[in-house]
Amino acid sequence: MSFTGMAEDFAAPEATQRVQMRSLMIGVAALAVSIAGGTLQGDATRFFRSYLLAFALWVGITLGCLAILMLQHLTGGRWALLIRRPLEAASRLLPLMALLFVPLLFALPRLYEWAVPEAAEHDPLLRHKSAYLDPQWFIARAALYFAVWIVVAFLLNRWSAEQDRKFDLFLVRRSRNLSGPGLVLWGLTVTFAAIDWLMSLDPHWYSSIYGMLIMGGQCLGAIAFMIAILVLLAKYRPMSELVQVDQLHDLGKLMLAFVMIWAYLSFSQFLIIWSANLPEEIPWYLRRIQGGWQYLWVLIIVFHFVLPFLLLLSRDLKRAARPLAALASLVVVMRFFDLLMLIAPNPLPGREHGVGFNWLDIGLTLGIGGIWMAAFFWQLRSRPMVPLRDPLLEEMLAHARE
Repeated sequence: MSFTGMAEDFAAPEATQRVQMRSLMIGVAALAVSIAGGTLQGDATRFFRSYLLAFALWVGITLGCLAILMLQHLTGGRWALLIRRPLEAASRLLPLMALLFVPLLFALPRLYEWAVPEAAEHDPLLRHKSAYLDPQWFIARAALYFAVWIVVAFLLNRWSAEQDRKFDLFLVRRSRNLSGPGLVLWGLTVTFAAIDWLMSLDPHWYSSIYGMLIMGGQCLGAIAFMIAILVLLAKYRPMSELVQVDQLHDLGKLMLAFVMIWAYLSFSQFLIIWSANLPEEIPWYLRRIQGGWQYLWVLIIVFHFVLPFLLLLSRDLKRAARPLAALASLVVVMRFFDLLMLIAPNPLPGREHGVGFNWLDIGLTLGIGGIWMAAFFWQLRSRPMVPLRDPLLEEMLAHARE
C-alpha cells in the first residue's frame, strides 16, 4: 500500500459495522434483562451497586485510553501510531460516560453512607468530613471532572482531524503542548474521582495510594483493550498490511510495565495498611480476606499479576498476535474482578456488610459494555484508521513494505 493521502485508502473495514451492531444488540438486551431482573428482585441498592461496578470498569478504560493518547503525543514514536485512532475513538465516548453517570446521582443515599441525611448526626467522623462529602459538592466535582476530560479529548481529536486534511507541524506541537498539562489534570481529576466514587463507599477508610492505584488500573485496562482491538482489526485491510510484530512487541512491553505498576501499587497499599494495623484502616482488608472474598483475592493475584507477568516476559509471546490478544482479553476481564473486590465488600448504608457477587454484576457490565462497544466502533468508523499526514506515517508505511 502506498500513501496517497486519501481517507478511503485507510477506511475502517466493513467487519467493524457488524461488530458494532452485534455489540449494540448484546448491550441493549443485557441492559433490559438487568433492569427487569433488578426490578423483580426489589433491591435497588443491589442494582445500583452493580451499576457502579459496570460504570467504573468502562469509564476506567475510557480514561485510560485518554491518558495513553496524551502519552503518545507527548513522547512521539511509532509505538502507538496504529492505536492512535482507536484511542481517539475511545476518548470521544466521554460524553456518553457522563450521560451514563447520571443514574448514579439518583442513588447516592443507597450507595454512600455520607449521603444519608441523618448519618452525620450520629457519626463524628462523617460530620468532620461533611464539608467535602456533600451531595451537592459531589455532583459539582463530577461535572468538573467530566468537563476537563471532555475538553482535553475534544481538542486532541479536533487537531488530529485537522491534521488529516493538511500537513502542519504546528498541530503536532499543539497536541504535544496540551498533553503535558493534560496528563497532570488527568492525574488530579482521576484521583479525586476515585476518592469520590469509590473510596468514599467506606467513608471511615482512606488510603494515600488509592488514586494512583486506580490510575494504574485504568491504563492497564486501556492498553490491554487496545491490543485486543488491534489484533482484531489486523485481520482486515488496511490494518492487515500495517500491523507488524514490532508494534505488537512494543505494546506488549507497555502492558507488562502497567502490570508491574498495578501490582506494585496494590502490594504497597496492602503492606502499609497491614503493617500499621490501625483500627480505622485494617477492617477494609479484613472484609476482603473472609466470607469467600479470599478466593477472589487469590484469583486476582494469579490471573491479574502472576500469569500476565510471567507470560509477558516471553519475547515470542509479545510478538504473537493471537496469544497476546488472548492474554490482553484476560487482563480486561480481571479488571472487572479487581473493581469488584474494591467495590462490593464495602458496607452499604443501613447495612453492616456489603453485597456478594450477583448476576447483575455481569448483566450490567455487559449492558453498559455493549453500548460502549457499539459507540466505540461507530466512532472508529467515522475517521481513517491511521492519522493521515502524521510525520511518522511514511516511516511506518516504508517499514511495513520491507
